[in-house]
Formats: sequence, structure tokens, C-alpha cells
Amino acid sequence: MDLSNFSDWFLHGDFASAPVDFYAVILGLLLAFLGGQLIAWVYILTHSGLSYSRTFVMSLLVMPIIVAMVMFVLSNNLVTAFGLMAVFAIVRFRNILRDTLDTTYVLTVIVIGMACGTQKFTTAVIGAVLMSAILVYLWYISFGSRHRYDVILNLHWARPSVDLAALQRLLDRHGRKVECASQRSNEGYGGTDLSYRLLLRDAARMDDLLTELRNLEGVSRLTSMKAEEESEI
Repeated sequence: MDLSNFSDWFLHGDFASAPVDFYAVILGLLLAFLGGQLIAWVYILTHSGLSYSRTFVMSLLVMPIIVAMVMFVLSNNLVTAFGLMAVFAIVRFRNILRDTLDTTYVLTVIVIGMACGTQKFTTAVIGAVLMSAILVYLWYISFGSRHRYDVILNLHWARPSVDLAALQRLLDRHGRKVECASQRSNEGYGGTDLSYRLLLRDAARMDDLLTELRNLEGVSRLTSMKAEEESEI
């Protein structure tokens, strides 16, 4: 086969009901890749939590390309669309997203892929850039966060409950706001299991607080957790 004939056959090798613009396909897939790359980098930059997954980031990059290919394959063909529905009915994809914001990223890359696949290139570019700017902005200003407490303290109090005033005075000395979240009597071992939420007067003196608590008679099994870490669990 002559090279020129092969090139002509390759560029016009899709025997569909409507002619396919080879260069539009290349441009659409390339823009889908760049849009997915942009959203993936924004996710890497702004993600803060315990549910980070490298494979999820990779899927944000690949998904818009796949969606763009699907839209190019459909190309206003109703028969192909029904066939694609049958394929997805056979092959089921299930994945549980731990973070609600992850769903937003998934929908964003899907729409970018759809825009590229339907040759709405300007919409794809503007949408990718605008959504990236919005997501970075929300991350930068910590939108929606509430700083009510700095630390969560869990401890076992072995002394009688009437002596809790000594513990309360120590916590009040270090905390501007102290709230007893739970108090449970440990009948099997004696004493009381306590959980406190504290808004510290000086966050830099966290170690001093823990040292004084460990030295206080009656305190054992002391554990601490930052309040923002608790909100991610």
C-alpha cells in the first residue's frame, strides 16, 4: 500500500453516517487532556484530608479524554448511543468517594470531556480555567471552615469525681474555652473516661498543657487530637 494512500485511508477511516473531522478530534482530545491535567493539579494543590488517592488523581486526568472519545463516537448517532448504554449496563463501575468535594472534581472533568467531545472548545477552555480558579479560591480562603476548638483531649480520671475541680482549673488556665464533650464511668476498672474540647489561649503551649496533665495525679491514658483532624474522620 502506498504511503499517501494509507494516509488518506487513515484520515478518512471512520465510515460513519457523518464525516469525522480528524483535526477536530485531535484538538478535542488534546484539550480534554490539558483540562484534566489542570483540574488534577488543582486537586493535588488544594486537597487536605485523609482520603488522598493517587489513582483518583490519575482518573481525573484520564476521565475527560475518555468522555471526549465517547462524545466523538456518538456524534448524534442514536443507534450508537443505545449501544453504548447497553455496554455500560453490562460493565458496572462502582467507586465510593470518601470526600464530597471529590464528586465535584469528577463532574468537572466529565463536563470538560463532554465539551471537548462535542467540539465546544471555547466552552471547555473557559470552564476548565474558571473552575480551577474557583476551587483554588475556596481552598485559599478556607471557605466553610469553622475554628471553634484547637484540640480534643481524651483521658482517664482515676480519682473521685469530686476532685475534678483540680483538672478543670488546669484546663481553664490553658484554654479560653473548655467543653466537656463526654464523661463516662468505667465500672470495670474504676474512675471516669473524659473527653474535652479546648480552644487554647496560646496554641504554641500545647506541649506544656500535655506535660502538666501527665504530671497531674489521677490522669492516665492521655491522648490528644487536633480539632481539624477530627473533622476529616
